[in-house]
Amino acid sequence: MKHNVKPGDIKTYTRIITDADVATFDSGQVHPVYATFSLARDAEWCCRLFVLEMKEPHEEGIGTMISVHHLAPAKPGEEVVFTAMVQSIRANEIICSYEARVGTRIIARGEQGQKILSKEKIERIFASL
Repeated sequence: MKHNVKPGDIKTYTRIITDADVATFDSGQVHPVYATFSLARDAEWCCRLFVLEMKEPHEEGIGTMISVHHLAPAKPGEEVVFTAMVQSIRANEIICSYEARVGTRIIARGEQGQKILSKEKIERIFASL
């Protein structure tokens, strides 16, 4: 694992909400707005951008936690800008806070964690399931 990231570092990720991102379950569409689970996926990706810089070729990141405080709705076609900030790095785990905005409106915030492990270790973990 490279030690090229430090607390306070920031990454951004921009996404246009699509119809595939709305709150839909097996029973059908609940609301025609950005689903909390889609928001969580995109927040994790923004935080993962740090992992992509930190991991060595024989390593991979694996999620450890995510929190989503979904504060406001957003509609398909709107642009969401995620900003992630490194809060801490403990051994091989990176914890980030993030905020999601549509324009000046904050639609969500939370935290996300990932560990960087060897691909071999991840394969052993998955094989043991």
